[in-house]
Amino acid sequence: MKRPQSMTDDAKSSLTPKLRFPEFRDGPGWTGSPMGEVYSFKGNNSLSRDQLNYEHGSVKNVHYGDIHTKFSTLFDIIKESVPFINPSESLDGLRHENNCIEGDIIFADASEDMEDIGKSIEIVRLNGERVVSGQHTILARPSVDSLAVGFGAYLFKSKYVRTQIQKEAQGSKVLGISAARLTKIQLPIPRAKAEQQKIAECLSTLDELIGAESQKLDALKAHKKGLMQQLFPREGETVPRLRFPEFQNAPEWEEARIGAKCESFSGGTPSTSQKAFYGGTIPFIRSAEIARSATELFLTEVGLQSSAAKLVKKGDVLVALYGANSGDVALAKIDGAINQAILCLRPESDRAFLYHFLSLKKDWIVDTYIQGGQGNLSGEIVKSISLCFPRPEEQLRIATCLSSFDDLIAAQNDKLEALKTHKKGLMQQLFPSPPEAEE
Repeated sequence: MKRPQSMTDDAKSSLTPKLRFPEFRDGPGWTGSPMGEVYSFKGNNSLSRDQLNYEHGSVKNVHYGDIHTKFSTLFDIIKESVPFINPSESLDGLRHENNCIEGDIIFADASEDMEDIGKSIEIVRLNGERVVSGQHTILARPSVDSLAVGFGAYLFKSKYVRTQIQKEAQGSKVLGISAARLTKIQLPIPRAKAEQQKIAECLSTLDELIGAESQKLDALKAHKKGLMQQLFPREGETVPRLRFPEFQNAPEWEEARIGAKCESFSGGTPSTSQKAFYGGTIPFIRSAEIARSATELFLTEVGLQSSAAKLVKKGDVLVALYGANSGDVALAKIDGAINQAILCLRPESDRAFLYHFLSLKKDWIVDTYIQGGQGNLSGEIVKSISLCFPRPEEQLRIATCLSSFDDLIAAQNDKLEALKTHKKGLMQQLFPSPPEAEE
């Protein structure tokens, strides 16, 4: 594939998105310029996390990891938690010309994921604070005064620009992007600053709505977790702090090992060298897929019968035993087959009750048996864990209550995902489509 070339005047005049606001529909087409003509690059520092703190200091530092994980597209210092450079560190090397100003774009120059390489934020408010660009970042400053503050944040999120950044990335396990390579990418920009501002205002309003709905989702999850801590006994106790009125005078809960209360089993992995084992209609559920309603692999009847894979039913309690998600628990959403990385539990009474109880205990199980790091559990360990069980009717009452919260959480999550999808579609309309790749 050929690298993007500087655009001709004809190409520039035709560089126009599919959707424009009414007042700009008859306006001139967007221009296209190499980033090196629109932005200049300033210096950053290489301070590591252990040279930063969140309590005191005179200079704040934008770390690339925070760009990847928590900072908003429009970076407002009042709304973000940004670490200080430790007072013990010398500030002599921090030149004032490299202090961040409003309108600057900060890129994360390294990532293990192609989707995140070159992820960026735009500084829209600093509130008089001194902020610098830190380790593994690239600080870009508009070299023209024709850019509206906030527009760049979304420009560098557009598919048109992201596709180019990804093509310029280098590396295998860890991807990198440099300022020199960023200078080559073509930036489509409306001629009218007012149109830039309109786009930024539209998308930022949508971001605010997404943020508000995300907070509602977090609040529902926090409320459910708090309720679970009340509805299940604490370690060493046999009565929860909160019981429904009809069970106030019911007996204490009975302590028993999970294995004594459940039918349980794991499966095995069919040989990947046997093509006849795959491509059938039986969903093959792997440990990362226990909470999903779809799988990536499917077994044939021959594959199932010729291996140690075991069938599970929708509603079974599944526990991930191996890998990064060890200790995760879910109610199976589909009938399918499992291998040895998953333990299936079928309690003699309410399955949802056990699912919620194990969800609450997950952190304790991980910390106790795999010390909080990535490691493996075993089915025998899980089955040996003791829990307290009330009578079946109280189990059902608790499960019904918590499952209703799950329904609310799922509905809120669907609403949030719909908004994100809407924003993605709107972005594709408000910015030009990526140029077709040349052979």
